Amino acid sequence: MKHRGRHRRRRRGRALRAALTGAALALTGAATLISASQATVADDPGSLKPLTSAADTDALRLTEHRVPAPWLDRLSGAMGEPVGVDAVLDSADRTLRDAADCTAGEREALPVSPAATRAYCWDRADTEGWLPGAVTTSGDADEDGTWGAHRVVLSAWSRDDGTPQGGLARVSFVDADDPGRLSYTSALLTVPVDGGHDYRGLASPVTGMVWYQDKLLVTTAAGDRDALYVYEMDRVQRATTAASAVGRVPGGWAAAGHRYVLPAVASYRLPDTAGAARPGAISLDRGTTPATLVASERVAADGDRPTRLWRYPLSTDPDRGGLPATDTAGHVDAVEAYETGAAEVGGVLSHRPAGAARADWYLDRTAGGHDGRGTLWRQDTEGARATECGSDGSQRCWSGQAGSLSYWARTGEVWSQSGSMLFALPLRSIEDALD
Repeated sequence: MKHRGRHRRRRRGRALRAALTGAALALTGAATLISASQATVADDPGSLKPLTSAADTDALRLTEHRVPAPWLDRLSGAMGEPVGVDAVLDSADRTLRDAADCTAGEREALPVSPAATRAYCWDRADTEGWLPGAVTTSGDADEDGTWGAHRVVLSAWSRDDGTPQGGLARVSFVDADDPGRLSYTSALLTVPVDGGHDYRGLASPVTGMVWYQDKLLVTTAAGDRDALYVYEMDRVQRATTAASAVGRVPGGWAAAGHRYVLPAVASYRLPDTAGAARPGAISLDRGTTPATLVASERVAADGDRPTRLWRYPLSTDPDRGGLPATDTAGHVDAVEAYETGAAEVGGVLSHRPAGAARADWYLDRTAGGHDGRGTLWRQDTEGARATECGSDGSQRCWSGQAGSLSYWARTGEVWSQSGSMLFALPLRSIEDALD
């Protein structure tokens, strides 16, 4: 269902093709050689093993907790009328640098093969002390790829601020209308407390993120009982002071120096059982009916169990737009689940090619104990294959700090983030590298 007040816009085909070509040329100097330590063939994760027992699927169940509407109303009543994405983008005052203007050290984070066709690096002064997290786009939010009149990329960041609460998380709103000039500003992710009289920062790195309809779903790291938080894109609040504190302060509302605040509207809790699966990386799959939230967990390379992959159905109820589907008890159950031999999974995608009987799963794995680069795998129930690069057939071709994967169906691009680099490449180029 289209968001109120938005309208369709034709794709900017020529501008996109020009940007893809220009950035591809800028990347070739930074990603052509692979060290001998990377030439070893990566461990094959094998085929996906379906999980069907009740014990397996119960470990994937989440329970919904909605923030009471009076809390949100009280917060907006005190802070002022919420604003939308357009207002945030209109105030974007920082600019990402094109790959050609990034340092060689920054470009080292990019994959070797397949190579990124668009890449940008962040304002160093703005991101110092912050760690990059997940990525999603307006291509997830709506099938036409736009939000209102805008093409938008969202990028998550986190930092340890030295407080007992443990840190802060924010989302940068990137105006991607002009591929040659991406500008952005950021909003702090928060959680309402004290009946909506205050809020606290989301004290966790954002390991996964999906923008679906008017909701932003983000996953958190271990240490938070709630594994998934939901934010509403029409509930962006303006901070009223530039103070470094978070929440209500004398004279107004602070967001650690940010101009905007996103208060959570719901959270989803892990089961209180041993072996509960925490969603790490997530992405959207529109190829299922209904659309599904695809998830993977993060298991260390020296872990003693396989990694689990699964999907949650998203609700088709108009009153629950953008939220996972729940039963009458508020439980969210997985509708498909697998085990994989892949470890250190940083990003996951599920995509069914036209005419195919089943979906392929794409996993990017960090370098782990190996120096340099990670690996990008495609898996199904019959086996696995990795992209290769170099004359020796090395499979360590991906970015070392493997990040989340987000597929923009309208443009055919996969977006990701590694180090200080935000980048995109066609899904077709991944397929070509695999086949």
